Amino acid sequence: MKLANPHTLKEISELINADIIGDPNMIVKGINEIHRVENGDLVFVDHPKYYQKAIDSKASIVLLNTRAYDVPEGKAFLFSENPFEDYNFLVKHFKPYAPWSVDPSNCSIGMNSHVHPGVIMGDNVTIGEDCIIHSGTVIYSDTVIGDSVIVHPNAVLGADAFYYNKKNSKYRKMHTCGRLIIHDDVEIGAACTISRGVSGDTIIGRGTKLDSQVHVGHDTIIGEDCLIAAQVGIAGCVAIENNAILWGQVGVRSDVKISEGAEVLGQSGVTKSIDGGKTYFGTPIREAREAFKELAVLRKIIKEKS
Repeated sequence: MKLANPHTLKEISELINADIIGDPNMIVKGINEIHRVENGDLVFVDHPKYYQKAIDSKASIVLLNTRAYDVPEGKAFLFSENPFEDYNFLVKHFKPYAPWSVDPSNCSIGMNSHVHPGVIMGDNVTIGEDCIIHSGTVIYSDTVIGDSVIVHPNAVLGADAFYYNKKNSKYRKMHTCGRLIIHDDVEIGAACTISRGVSGDTIIGRGTKLDSQVHVGHDTIIGEDCLIAAQVGIAGCVAIENNAILWGQVGVRSDVKISEGAEVLGQSGVTKSIDGGKTYFGTPIREAREAFKELAVLRKIIKEKS
C-alpha cells in the first residue's frame, strides 16, 4: 500500500511510540508485507526465522522486536515490543475500514458492459468495456476489472486475505488493504473466490480462464493465458507464469512458483516450485512420467505379493 502522502520516519514512530534506529528524516512512502515491499516501504517482522529476510528485502524501514542487528546502509529500524500490532495499527490508520455505500455512482463501468441484477459492489470498483458480471457476484472495494471479462454467478472478488498472527493461542487478523486486479479477456467461473492482497495486489493476467469453484489466495499473481480447472485451491503469495495449466482439484501451497507452460494433472499437490514446459502429477509433486512409473512398480509389487 502506497501512502497518499509520504511521511517521515519520525512521524511514523510517533504514531506507534516506537524507537528509531537510523535517520528520523527518512521518508516512508508505503507500508507492505514482505512479499511485496519496494524501496521506500516499511515492513514488519516479529519472528527470528524471518529477521534477516526482512532486513535484506527492498524495504527501507524494518519494524522489528530485536536490537541484535546492525542497520544496513540506506535503511532504518523501528524497534517495537509488538511489531504485528503496531504494523496493523499503521495500516488501519492510513487505510481504515469503511462500510460500503453500495452506490453505483461510486464505481466506474465501461461501455457495453452488463452488470446483472443482484450484483453487489463496494466503492471505487472499476469495470472495463464489454464485460458481463452475472447475478450474485460480490465485488469488494477498489477491485479493478479490465475489458471483455466474464464473471459467472456467485463469484466473490477481492475478499479479505486469510492472514493471521498467532499470539497466546489466539489468532489476530491482519487488516487487509490491498487490491484485486483482473486484466482483459479473463473468465471467472461460478462460485470462485479470489482474495485481494494483504497490502499489495492479487493479479489475474490477460486471457486466463478460471473454472467454477476455484480459490485464489492473497497476493498471488497469475500470468497470461493460464487455464485453471474446477476446485483448484491456490494459496497466498504464489506466482504462476504464462500458459500454465492446473487441472481439477490441484492444491498449491503458499510462496511457490509454477513456471511458464507447466501442466499439473488433477488432484496433485504443488508442494514446491516447479519448472516450466513439463507435466507434473502427485503429492508431493513430481514429473508425471516418473510418478506413473512409480505407481506401475508399486502395483506390480502388490500383485506379486497378493
